[in-house]
Amino acid sequence: MLTLKGNPRLSHGAIGFLSLVLCILLGFSVVHGADPMTITIWPGTPPDETLELPPEADITTEQSAKVEGRRVMRIGNVSQPTLTVFRPAPEKDTGVAVLICPGGGHHILAYDLEGTEVASWLNTLGVTGIILKYRVPARHKEPLWRSAVQDAQRSMRLIRSRAENLHIDPKRIGILGFSAGGQTAVMTSLLHEQDHYAEVDSMDQASGRPDFAILVYPAWLVDEKSGVLRDEVRVGTGSPPMFFAHAMDDPISAENSILLGTALKRVGVGAEMHLYDGGGHGFGLRPSKFPCSTWPTSCEKWMRQRGILP
Repeated sequence: MLTLKGNPRLSHGAIGFLSLVLCILLGFSVVHGADPMTITIWPGTPPDETLELPPEADITTEQSAKVEGRRVMRIGNVSQPTLTVFRPAPEKDTGVAVLICPGGGHHILAYDLEGTEVASWLNTLGVTGIILKYRVPARHKEPLWRSAVQDAQRSMRLIRSRAENLHIDPKRIGILGFSAGGQTAVMTSLLHEQDHYAEVDSMDQASGRPDFAILVYPAWLVDEKSGVLRDEVRVGTGSPPMFFAHAMDDPISAENSILLGTALKRVGVGAEMHLYDGGGHGFGLRPSKFPCSTWPTSCEKWMRQRGILP
């Protein structure tokens, strides 16, 4: 399904969208269910880890760009990848979980804009939101995504192996990524049969394949010179279904979403694309004058239509 949207309009999903807006305006100060739990994903030193960095920190300054008038938490110098688990209220819990990969150009992580705020939205749907704090800056130049995908693949396996303890359905674990995190989510989804690191423990025997993927302005999937998908972006019949949201005026071209969505269609894998007239890059899900901020409502409908959510 492809929808081109130029004018904001509230449909029968208005109530859900207005609830989302209220949560965002309140700053997502409330996390449903129990307090978030943090899990270190590697038992020792992460693979290929040789870089010595200053302590992890929020490097946002007063001069840093804001999104919809609010600051963005930019986490830098991540050496020890972690998962932070945000659970929904017990009476709403559907058993669905989503691994969240914030963006940041593989230099930093937009941890609130594309992390905690996303987990809070997922909680309103009865979905467990699990934020991956993957290593930044990237440890490899070619491919740039390698260390992030190592962390994401390990995270998928860890979540699935602990599904019972986390009260998660092991057959309904998705991945959601923004920008560089979108690239991370795509490569984790498409190359799930490939081991991106040597086995560490018994958790690595679990499948690292996401059951579905949500990609919001994913980056660096298309070769800029040839205008086609990069060689490593290999779509197959075992690729999971995907949802895309992208603004047509994004400097990270919407062709990243369009070409991948089209490639999925050719092999019979479900793909839904939402392309918006405006909104630029890095809008997260904060309300704005652009209809791109309605993508969470469309994504919820997609998850229900596919039977991911009841």
